[in-house]
Amino acid sequence: MVVSQQPDLSMLRGPGFLRAAACALTLAACAVAPERDDAFNASTLAAQIQRRPIVLLGEIHDNAPQHEAEAQALARVLEAGLRPALAFEQFDRERQADIDRVLADPDGGSKVGVERLVALGAHGWNWNLYRPLLELALRYRLPIVAADLSRADATRVSKEGLAAVLQPERLRQLGLAPVPADLLDAQEQAVEEGHCHEMPSHLLPGLARAQIARDATLALSIHPYLERGVILFTGDGHARRDIGVPRFLPAQQRDRVISIALIERDEAADAVPAGAYDAVFRTAIQPRPDPCAELKKRREM
Repeated sequence: MVVSQQPDLSMLRGPGFLRAAACALTLAACAVAPERDDAFNASTLAAQIQRRPIVLLGEIHDNAPQHEAEAQALARVLEAGLRPALAFEQFDRERQADIDRVLADPDGGSKVGVERLVALGAHGWNWNLYRPLLELALRYRLPIVAADLSRADATRVSKEGLAAVLQPERLRQLGLAPVPADLLDAQEQAVEEGHCHEMPSHLLPGLARAQIARDATLALSIHPYLERGVILFTGDGHARRDIGVPRFLPAQQRDRVISIALIERDEAADAVPAGAYDAVFRTAIQPRPDPCAELKKRREM
């Protein structure tokens, strides 16, 4: 049996894709790249977050130590007096009105409110890792931004193009009419590497378009909070300055952005593309099944 001819959008959203993509990255000479395991902690992460008001925090979604440090770093930032909006890839943009109702409910309480928020989140995430962030958002009454394109819309883009979810004028504003060849090529390469070179080549353009649409949507979602300050919790690929979310932010705002990558310390992830991030932290490897082995098995079925 050959691999499915339909694009596997689930791999673009889940930790398997991001784990494999992280293994394909190479280290920027211009990045702040702590080399010792103990260099990554809540204090050092909080210091980076406070450097600029627009923070793109690129994580490996299933890495528990990364999440623990994120929550502790966010608590330090809030204790210091900052009040950024918190934007999450883990919430589809259609959930914003529902999230706002939870935030506006004076009787929600932190525990009840967190569970209501979790119920609104996209499927496939380990919400135990995100609950501490949501608790802090409710405690400090911070805006919570539903930032991502839904899987259904991403599938439409993969089949029909970006015009399926973005109006022509918006595409022009974002520099996506047409999609630049260099951007599409770079995203196709990232998708191919992220799928362990097991994805049929004819599916790559559609999956790449879906990634571009998601980056653009993440950027549009945080746009109302750029002046206030915002932290976007997302995958490290989305945080890349060269091909990710920053590419779709207003030019006058890009100097106010800090892009932080949390990557795992292994031999394949000893470098990231030049200029992709402002800061890079290497963290312990999260034990997990090999996603490449699973992809190869599926292709050979």
